Amino acid sequence: NGNGGIVMAVRIRLTRMGSRSKPVYRIVASDSRRPRDGQYIEQIGTYNPAIDEVKVNEEVAMKWLNQGALPTDTARSLLSKKGVMAKFAEYR
Repeated sequence: NGNGGIVMAVRIRLTRMGSRSKPVYRIVASDSRRPRDGQYIEQIGTYNPAIDEVKVNEEVAMKWLNQGALPTDTARSLLSKKGVMAKFAEYR
Protein backbone atom coordinates (compact mmCIF):
# COMPACT_ATOMS: atom_id res chain seq x y z
CA ASN A 1 0.00 0.00 0.00
CA GLY A 2 3.07 2.25 -0.14
CA ASN A 3 2.88 3.85 3.29
CA GLY A 4 6.64 3.66 3.69
CA GLY A 5 6.61 0.98 6.39
CA ILE A 6 5.10 3.09 9.16
CA VAL A 7 5.12 0.93 12.27
CA MET A 8 3.25 2.94 14.90
CA ALA A 9 1.15 6.08 15.10
CA VAL A 10 2.95 7.78 17.98
CA ARG A 11 1.29 10.76 19.64
CA ILE A 12 2.67 13.07 22.29
CA ARG A 13 -0.18 13.47 24.74
CA LEU A 14 -1.18 13.81 28.37
CA THR A 15 -2.06 10.99 30.73
CA ARG A 16 -3.92 11.86 33.91
CA MET A 17 -2.39 11.11 37.28
CA GLY A 18 -3.04 12.48 40.75
CA SER A 19 -6.12 12.22 42.92
CA ARG A 20 -9.76 12.84 42.14
CA SER A 21 -9.88 16.61 42.40
CA LYS A 22 -6.16 17.30 41.99
CA PRO A 23 -5.11 16.18 38.53
CA VAL A 24 -1.44 16.06 37.55
CA TYR A 25 -0.54 15.06 34.01
CA ARG A 26 2.38 13.27 32.47
CA ILE A 27 3.39 14.33 28.99
CA VAL A 28 4.16 11.04 27.24
CA ALA A 29 4.93 9.49 23.87
CA SER A 30 2.26 6.86 23.32
CA ASP A 31 0.82 4.66 20.60
CA SER A 32 -2.33 6.50 19.47
CA ARG A 33 -4.35 3.27 19.61
CA ARG A 34 -3.80 2.84 23.34
CA PRO A 35 -6.23 4.25 25.93
CA ARG A 36 -5.49 7.70 27.37
CA ASP A 37 -4.19 6.43 30.71
CA GLY A 38 -2.84 3.17 29.30
CA GLN A 39 0.69 2.03 28.66
CA TYR A 40 3.01 4.59 27.09
CA ILE A 41 6.39 4.36 25.40
CA GLU A 42 8.31 7.10 27.21
CA GLN A 43 7.64 9.96 29.61
CA ILE A 44 8.59 13.39 28.26
CA GLY A 45 7.55 15.63 31.13
CA THR A 46 4.90 16.63 33.64
CA TYR A 47 2.22 19.30 33.89
CA ASN A 48 0.56 20.47 37.10
CA PRO A 49 -2.40 22.74 36.23
CA ALA A 50 -2.96 23.72 39.90
CA ILE A 51 0.28 25.73 40.00
CA ASP A 52 0.65 25.97 36.20
CA GLU A 53 3.99 24.16 36.27
CA VAL A 54 5.35 22.47 33.15
CA LYS A 55 8.52 20.36 33.17
CA VAL A 56 9.79 18.95 29.89
CA ASN A 57 12.82 16.84 29.06
CA GLU A 58 13.74 18.71 25.88
CA GLU A 59 16.03 15.99 24.51
CA VAL A 60 13.35 13.32 24.71
CA ALA A 61 10.70 15.65 23.28
CA MET A 62 12.92 16.53 20.31
CA LYS A 63 13.73 12.86 19.73
CA TRP A 64 10.03 11.97 19.40
CA LEU A 65 9.15 15.03 17.30
CA ASN A 66 12.00 14.19 14.93
CA GLN A 67 10.68 10.64 14.63
CA GLY A 68 7.36 12.06 13.48
CA ALA A 69 5.32 11.89 16.70
CA LEU A 70 2.33 14.23 16.54
CA PRO A 71 1.49 16.24 19.66
CA THR A 72 -2.15 16.71 20.65
CA ASP A 73 -3.34 20.34 20.81
CA THR A 74 -2.84 20.53 24.58
CA ALA A 75 0.57 18.85 24.45
CA ARG A 76 1.60 21.18 21.60
CA SER A 77 0.66 24.28 23.62
CA LEU A 78 2.58 23.00 26.67
CA LEU A 79 5.64 22.23 24.52
CA SER A 80 5.35 25.67 22.90
CA LYS A 81 5.25 27.25 26.35
CA LYS A 82 8.62 25.63 27.07
CA GLY A 83 10.05 26.65 23.67
CA VAL A 84 10.35 23.09 22.35
CA MET A 85 8.09 23.60 19.32
CA ALA A 86 10.05 26.70 18.25
CA LYS A 87 13.32 24.78 18.56
CA PHE A 88 11.82 21.89 16.57
CA ALA A 89 10.64 24.24 13.78
CA GLU A 90 14.12 25.78 13.67
CA TYR A 91 15.83 22.39 13.60
CA ARG A 92 13.80 21.05 10.66
